This record gives sequence, C-alpha cells and structure tokens, in this order.
Amino acid sequence: MEIGVLGPLQIKSSDGRPFPVPGARLRTLVVLLALDAGRAVSADRLIDGVWGAEPPAAAGNALQALVSRLRRAVPDLVIEAVPTGYRLVLDPDRVDAHRFARLVAEDPAKAVELWRGDPEFPESARAEAVRLRGLWLTARRARLAAEMADRDVVAELEALAAEFPLDESLATLLIRALRRAGNRGRALEVFAGIQRRLADEFGVDPSAELAALHLDLLRETGRRGNLPAEVSSFVGRDGDVRAVRTLAGTHRLVTLTGPGGSGKTRLAVEVGARLPGPVWLAELAPVRDPAELPQAVLTALNLRSPVTLARETTPALARLREAVAAREMLLILDNCEHVIGAAAELADVLLRAAPGLRILATSREPLGIAGERLFPVEPLGLPPAGAGPEVAGRAPAVRLLLDRAPGLTLTRDDTPAVVRVCRALDGIPLAIELAAARSRTLPVGVLADRLADRFRLLTGGSRTALPRHRTLRAVVDWSWDLLSEPERRMWRRLALLPGGADVAAVERVCGPDLDPLAALVDKSLLVLGADGRYRMLETIRGYGLERLDEAGETEDARRAIAGHLLDLAREAEPRLRRAEQLTWMRRLAVEHDNLHAAVRAAIVAADRATAVAFCAALGFYWWLGGHRAEGTALCREAMALPGAADQAELALVYAFSAINGIEGLMEFTEVQAAFRNAWGAAAGVDGAHPLLRLLQPLVTLSSADRGDDLFGGARALLDDPDPWLRAVAVMFIAQIRLNFGEDLETAEAELRQALAGFRAVGERWGLGSTLTALADLAAARGDREGAVACQREALALIEEVGLREELPQFRVKLAHQLWLTGDLDGAREMLDRAEEHAREDGGAAVTAAVRHGRAAIALAEGRVDEARELAAATLRVIDRSTVAPQFRALAYTTAGLAEGAAGDLDRAGRLHREALRTAVAVLDGPVVATALAGAADLAARAGDPARAATLLGAADAVRGSRDRSDQHSDRVERAARAALGDAGFEESYRRGAGVTMRTALDAAAEGPHRERREDHQEPGRPDQ
Repeated sequence: MEIGVLGPLQIKSSDGRPFPVPGARLRTLVVLLALDAGRAVSADRLIDGVWGAEPPAAAGNALQALVSRLRRAVPDLVIEAVPTGYRLVLDPDRVDAHRFARLVAEDPAKAVELWRGDPEFPESARAEAVRLRGLWLTARRARLAAEMADRDVVAELEALAAEFPLDESLATLLIRALRRAGNRGRALEVFAGIQRRLADEFGVDPSAELAALHLDLLRETGRRGNLPAEVSSFVGRDGDVRAVRTLAGTHRLVTLTGPGGSGKTRLAVEVGARLPGPVWLAELAPVRDPAELPQAVLTALNLRSPVTLARETTPALARLREAVAAREMLLILDNCEHVIGAAAELADVLLRAAPGLRILATSREPLGIAGERLFPVEPLGLPPAGAGPEVAGRAPAVRLLLDRAPGLTLTRDDTPAVVRVCRALDGIPLAIELAAARSRTLPVGVLADRLADRFRLLTGGSRTALPRHRTLRAVVDWSWDLLSEPERRMWRRLALLPGGADVAAVERVCGPDLDPLAALVDKSLLVLGADGRYRMLETIRGYGLERLDEAGETEDARRAIAGHLLDLAREAEPRLRRAEQLTWMRRLAVEHDNLHAAVRAAIVAADRATAVAFCAALGFYWWLGGHRAEGTALCREAMALPGAADQAELALVYAFSAINGIEGLMEFTEVQAAFRNAWGAAAGVDGAHPLLRLLQPLVTLSSADRGDDLFGGARALLDDPDPWLRAVAVMFIAQIRLNFGEDLETAEAELRQALAGFRAVGERWGLGSTLTALADLAAARGDREGAVACQREALALIEEVGLREELPQFRVKLAHQLWLTGDLDGAREMLDRAEEHAREDGGAAVTAAVRHGRAAIALAEGRVDEARELAAATLRVIDRSTVAPQFRALAYTTAGLAEGAAGDLDRAGRLHREALRTAVAVLDGPVVATALAGAADLAARAGDPARAATLLGAADAVRGSRDRSDQHSDRVERAARAALGDAGFEESYRRGAGVTMRTALDAAAEGPHRERREDHQEPGRPDQ
C-alpha cells in the first residue's frame, strides 16, 4: 500500500489501483494513523483529531466503529488494535510525508516532486502540517538554488517571495537570480522591500549576507549607464523580456513597435537592466526639431572625451560618432516616431561607426533601415469573458490592474467588472493604469459600465509622465497628429468594422489606394493578422469613430460598408444549403462582428430596407451558426422600424424570427404569429427563396392544422426544382405522420428518402435532423445499437456545422441511447459533455435539457431523490423562460414520474395533468403519448391497474406503436398484467385504442385521480 497525505489524501495498492475513502472522518483517521505509521496512536489522539471539541457520548465505541468502516473501505490496510489505541501496520516509507522528510536533505528535487499541495490535516495535527510546510520551503529553496545556473527561476522565486515575504534566504536567492538575469533594478526593489518589512515587523536590519549583496548591486549599477530605477513593479511581460534579450544579443538594431501606451518604453528599460555591460537611455519625446536629435542623444549619454571637449564647434553628429566609436554599449532610443527619419539616419550612422554598439529603439513604426529586427509589443494577455477569480487572476492584464489599484481585489462580486475593464481596454498597459487610478474614486462596476466614454473617463495619469501619457485621449491624439489626411480618412472609415477587414473590404470602403493602409500598419494603428485581416484595438477604433462623426462621414461610410457586406451575405446565403456549407459558414463567421455591427447601424439609422435585407440574408446563418438569440432580436428590431422594405425580404425576416426563436427565445404563440405574418407578407411575391415556398408547411406544423391535403402543402414541394427543398418537404411529411401517430413504416421510409436527398446536396443540418429522427424510431422499436449509430452520426454532423443550441440536446439524447445499450460510462461522459456545453452557452433551454436528461437516467436507475431534485431544477429553469411547449410537457412528465416514485401521488397528479394540458395544446403525438404513459404510471401507483392498462393503450394509439425505449411503460405493463392477468390487461388496454390527441386530456381525467372542475381552468404552475 502507498499512502499520500501531502495534498488530498490518496491510497493506492502496490499495482497503483486507487482506493477512495468516503467521508471526512474516515480520511482524518487515515491521516492520523499514517503520520505515525508503524507506531501506536492513542485513542484519545484519534478521537480528538476526528471529532475535535464535540466527541460522541460513547467515543471509544464510535472510534471502534469508524476503524471497522475503514477496514471495509480499504481491505488491504492493516490496522491493529493495541492496548492504548490503534496502529497502522505499514512501513513509514510507504507514506509520502515520511519519505518527503528524509529526501529534503538527501535530494530536494525529489522531495519537491512528492508535494501535491498543503496537507489536509485535522487541527490536532496542525503542528505537523506546519513542520512539513517548512520542510517544503527548504526543499524548494535548495532546488531553485541548484537550478539557477541552468534556467530562469525568477518567476518561481517571485511567487515564493510573495508567499513568504519575511524569508531572508528566499530574498537572497531572488536577488541573485534577478542579478543573473540582468534585472538589477528589480533586485534593488526586492532588497528595499524586505528591509522595510523586517524593520516594521521585528525592528531589525537585513542579515550581513543580504547587506553585502545589496552593496555589490549598488556598485554594479553605478557602472552601467543612466537607466532609471523604476518605482513600480513590472507585470506580465517576462516572456517578452526574454525574447527581446535574445534578439538584442544577436542583432545590433532591435525596434520595439506598438501603439501608444502599449508599454514599449518600460519593456526596453527592463531588457536593458537585464543585459550585461553599460546601457544608456536617450528619451527623444522632447525633441521637436529633427536636426537637434544628435545633440539630444549626446547630452543623454553624457559622453565627453578629451577630443570632443576640444572640438565643441564640431557638428553634434560627428562628436557623437567619435564618442561611441570605440565603446561597447547598448543605446536605447526611446519614442522615435515623431522624428522617425532623423532617428533612422542617426541609428544607421552610429551602427556603422561603432562595431560594439547595439541599439534598442521604441517607436510606433519601424525605423526602416538595413539590419533592423522588429518586435511588436502586444497588449497584455486578457482573461476570458466570464472568467472566475482564479482564471482571471492569472491574466497579465488583470494582474497589472490589481497591482496598480491595491484597494481592488478579485472577489466573486468584483471579478466580472474587473474582467470587463481589462477586456474593454484591450489589455493596453497605460489604459489599465489610468483605469486603476480612476478606481480610487469609482467602484469597479461603475468604471466598467462607463468605459464606453473612455476618453472622457481616463484622465488621471501620473503628473510626472509625459504630457501625452497623462490621459488616454492624449495618447491617441499623439498618433493622430503624426498622420497624413489619407491615413486619417482610412483610420476613421475602417473604425466602422469591429471585426477587421481584408484587402478587398478596405478597397471597397476606402478606395483603391493602399499606401495609407501600409502606413497605418507600420504605425501600429492597424494589426495585420496571420489570416490576412487588418484589425484595430477597441480604443483605437473608438477614437476613429469619434473622428468619423466629426468629419460628417458616418452615413456615407455606413452605406459603403453595408453594400459590401450585403453582397457577401447574399452570395453566401444559398450556399449554406449545399455541400460548400462549411466554407461559407466560415466566411460569414469571420465577418460576424462586422455583419452584426452593420445591421445595428442600419437600425440606429432607421434604414429599414437595409436592416431587413441583412436579416433576410443572415437568417439561416444565425440558425446554423448558433446565433439564434441575437438573430431573433435583430429580426424583431428590423421589423419594428418604420419605412419601406422589399416584401419578399420582409416575409423572410418574419419567418427567420420564428425559426430562430422557436427554441425558447419566443413564446410559442409569438412563433405561430410570426409564421402567419410571414405567410401574409409573402402573398403575391416571387417565391424564389426556398423558405418562402416552405411557409405553408411551417404554418401547418406550428399550428397543428394539417390543412386539406393533410400535409400542409408539403406534397406540392416534392417536385420543386430545389433539391434541398424537396428533401425538407419529405422530412416534413414524415414528421407530420409521426406527430399524428400514423403509419410508422411509411414515415421511416420517407425519412430515409429525405436522408438520401440531404446526402446528395451535402447539407448537414438536414442530415443531422433526419438522422436523429431515425434514431428515435430505432430506439422506439427496440433497435438500440441502430439508434446509437444514427445519433452518433447526427451529433458529428451538428458539431461540424456548429449548431451550438442543439449540441447539448443531441448529446443528452445520445446519452439516453447509450444508457439503453448498457454503456453507462459512455452515457455519463456524454451527459458531462452536454453539461459543460450548457455552462458555456448559458441558455435556459440548453440548461434545462441537460438537467432533464440527468433526471431521466437517475430515475431509471432508481436514484429517486436525485431524480426529484434534478426534475424540480429543470422546472424552475423552464418556468422562468420561454421554451418549446413540447419540451415543457416532457419535463413535467419526468417530474411527475419522479414524484410518483417517491410516493407523493398528489403532486405527481398535478404534474402529469400539466404535462398533458401542454402536450395536447400543441397536438404533438409522441409528446402526448409520453404524457399519457406518465399518467399510466400514476394510475398503477394509485392501485388502479385497469386504468393504467387503458392509459398505456391510449399512449400507444396516439403514438402508433409502443415506445420500447420507455422503460417506465414496460414496468407499468408488467405490474398491470400481474394484477389483471393477460386477458384482463388486454381488455383494459383495448379501451384506450380510441383515444386521440384531442381526447387525451379527457381520457386521463377519468378515474380515482381525475381532475377537479377547477383544474380545467388555468392552474398556474404545479408544485415543484
């Protein structure tokens, strides 16, 4: 046996097989015995450790019972009773804590590997936990000291020093590591920090070793140049420092580029501090005349040789060239962008004159001379949207904000606002520091809400900073002022594209001249991505929008962009129903932000024609791409605008609002009304779009009114020239048959015909929808393996096309089908994946579907309490949201089954009645049948087997056959047959044959648990 107590308790057999130990008390007992493995542990110590200050009345007997439970839980664990207590018969070296204590002195690296986290010891063993943690720190220090020569250990030592701020040995190691990395400025900060803390806490000075190390640092720093000692910590760019150090070691000219406020200067200084040899900083921001640049650098370097002193009349550039010619040094030319030509000429002259010179420049655009290597300084890493405190706290942008705003902490309440601030500011360090300053006077939630007006809000920069770094507007103004008018025009027009643009879009929106485009990239105002798209940071974009409005060009630019994007959407729309579906989905996804911004801009401008045209072209993309909520909202807003619009496009928008809203985003009555409005708007217009020709069947399906030809006009589409529409029509006809419980063999044949049609055109939504219907049929007739095969293929297709809203439901359905085959592990894994997706999606319908799936399986496995809890949670979700009534009926049925299994027949009756009312209202045959089968379960539990048999007969009549995937119905039938006999069961079963969907509610209302008269009125929600 192996026992691990360094971290969460682990027990493993010799072959590595884990033994879970259930319950906190059992785990505490194991820990106490393991800490004294091989030795007797007194009963008093064990009782104190397990129960603390509140031991049970018969503590000895309780301890004995607990030991017996432990022996049963881990049979291989040998625990002997001894006169004073108990002894764990185990070599101490089999317990990681004992092995760890021995290895700390022998092999610190191996000791550290054993540590899985802080020990979870009871209060009575707290001293032992403190001892082991102290040993862990000793081992960590020893290992890092040994590894310092071979790798960069600064980050690990920084983290440890933050955890143990008074540990002088740790501070000494950190200072040595920083000095080795060339970061003497930070090393001096570390010494000053521990010197202050030692004085405040203990009134003592640092040790002699630490003081001597400090003196060495001071002597070295004095020889190195004129780098300033920073007064704030350096956060989030250790990887950039390493990368630039490497570049500077192999290239004589490295330029750090990036937009204003991105941290170029601070990064350059940090790199300089960590490089060997003299490093000099020349700040060029104050220089206004390019001719004064050589003198400014000469003054900054303070390099005066006898030659230069004797030749004051010699031009400054010549004197500077002579002064550096024989020196080895790093020269940082900071802020070159406003004198870029002169800076480039100066760098070229000096590099040619001085073989030992290296230059590290910072600029918003490259110097553009031979030998230059560029390093773009990117914004700080951002936390994911919606990140919790732990994940957010690891993001560099968040770390900087917290460092600069000491009063701000990552509480559960504040974290969402902190994440919003960092993401809204693009991770730009200066913007984050300005926000941190503002957080001293504004709650972080208010700050996050007001960043839409960021240029007015972020104005509290350091009084000692350069003027252009004191406000966010000043930072961007500096860049604007350095541009030509064509460059400014391109900036403000491209600001209307939040998703960036490719070259074709730039030419369409801004004209054919691409020189300004190249200039904006060079000046760090546009970023060219690996995908060939040009993007702006949000702060740069916001500034551009302001300038666009000032120039009076907003409407002209909006129309140009709308024209470009509408052409793309219209070109893509028919291809979304063909084999090239994925290619065009990707093209639209790339433009997603731009497309939606264009729709919203049209709505704001009250341009109904354009807004409706966009919604008509994007409706199917929204359906396929998992953007149904946003699509539904945009359709509604476009339709609500005054003014004219193309009548065919308006009909499409009504239809797409219903299609995208049907999964819980709209009330079902709203969906029905939208389909009727679409049908009315389409009257008399050209039905070139297949959805317009499909409107009559959609109205039929949503209203449950089959119409004169029984299939709502779908038959008329069987000869349509569009192969996709023909396949949809066949699928609709089959679905209508299934809804009305008609000839299942014919329906299955039609589904297979539709499947062939969808395969021929390569459309994945149709394939997936048809396959999942075939999976349902296979499961209902008992072909469980066939059901799994169909559902797996359906799920793969849905995943491929990106139908986010339907993925969890498809996974839940596959989980149930896997469970039916006996693959319990596969079912649970599929449910876990569905739940993970539901957490990410956050939609009520998706969350409810996953909980309902878990409840159904828990109930089938006999875990009644868990099923009740999950079913009730499902009802709470759907009662606060709009979901499809079919799903609502299924959820109430499952809740009723769970309450019936728990013995609460009154509550079960109310739930089953609500399920039937809801199902009958939409006349969905399989759902009505499921609700009737639920009522049969209630009758059987109420002691009325004849009524249970009749209701089973009604369910099968409405569905058209028995659903062999419904184990509850099989159980009810067995119980009813046992009570009535075969003949009696068949007689009662046949009484249900005449029940239809429309009479199902009356049929279920008969018997001992029939509804009271008042139950026929709108009941509100039943108990949950």
